[in-house]
Amino acid sequence: MIELRSDTFTLPTAEMMDAIARAPLGDDVYGEDPTVRELERRSAAILGKEAALLVPSGTMANLVSLLAHCPRGSKVLVGDETDIYIYEAAGASVCGGLMYEPIPTQPDGRLELKDLAAAFPSDPSDPQFALPALLCLENPHNRCGGKVLPVSYLAEVRHFARERGIPVHMDGARLFNAAVALKKPAAELAQYADSIQFCLSKGLSAPVGSMVVGSQEFIRKAYRLRKMLGGGMRQAGIIAAAGLVSLERMVDRLEEDHRNAQRLAEGLRKLPGLEVVDRHIETNIVFFRVVDPRFTMERFMEALGRRGVRVAELGHGRIRAVTHSGVSTQQVDEALSIVRSVLEHGE
Repeated sequence: MIELRSDTFTLPTAEMMDAIARAPLGDDVYGEDPTVRELERRSAAILGKEAALLVPSGTMANLVSLLAHCPRGSKVLVGDETDIYIYEAAGASVCGGLMYEPIPTQPDGRLELKDLAAAFPSDPSDPQFALPALLCLENPHNRCGGKVLPVSYLAEVRHFARERGIPVHMDGARLFNAAVALKKPAAELAQYADSIQFCLSKGLSAPVGSMVVGSQEFIRKAYRLRKMLGGGMRQAGIIAAAGLVSLERMVDRLEEDHRNAQRLAEGLRKLPGLEVVDRHIETNIVFFRVVDPRFTMERFMEALGRRGVRVAELGHGRIRAVTHSGVSTQQVDEALSIVRSVLEHGE
């Protein structure tokens, strides 16, 4: 089976499994797991921040970040196409009494400054209005096809937020994909955010876990919130051990995933009956549509699945294919051959 639904389907490497078996362990709720502490130290250092915290998932990473930054009854500015707004079960509202303010998302993942400015009341003293307490960016942007936010834009947003006295949180689930695409250190992107989350379990191929990174004071708040949300794990070094291998071994190889995504997109563009959404593939995500009148999107995906290629729908009538460490260049070519066969035979 050629698995293109998501890079969350990556499996741990043999080196990760060996590291898991050998990891020194302790009770992380007490802050005494040495492998977790090393992963947190390494993550903070790589992103140029003071501290970091291991949590079970990207959803929890974003949630503890929002709750740590924002008082109850305040607003969080989020893109209307972001994962925080669409896919994370409204956790900040349910758990923190926060209000999401959806900002129009541009095709390249940006939130225009004029739209962000419109979310601030003209009279902040008016008690009718909830005040923005946090601005969230997603980089790279999932539903915009893995688009990477330019460094110049990150700087503009940081300046905008500072002028208004609010912090910036970056949902960097695939942050290292963005860094590799821009050929810049991840810390150069992270410097424009007060807090960042990144996933170990997507392109970095660890089985579980995400990191929250920021200042010492911010992480102190996040640590308590992790416990409140049920994310306090005990001998979590078995997770952290794989994460350390991810940071040491799996970042540079993301470039291979990007090349495979470009190869996939180029092949799909040549097939009549399909329409690739983006002209330029920046990271590891390819969106395309079925325009062949013989197929519905659902029927086309089912036909691919029967022949051994799994893809997924991700809104707006688009099919998403994601390359990762579990998909070789040869398998990309095999997938293209299967797509071609389905289109030729109509099933």
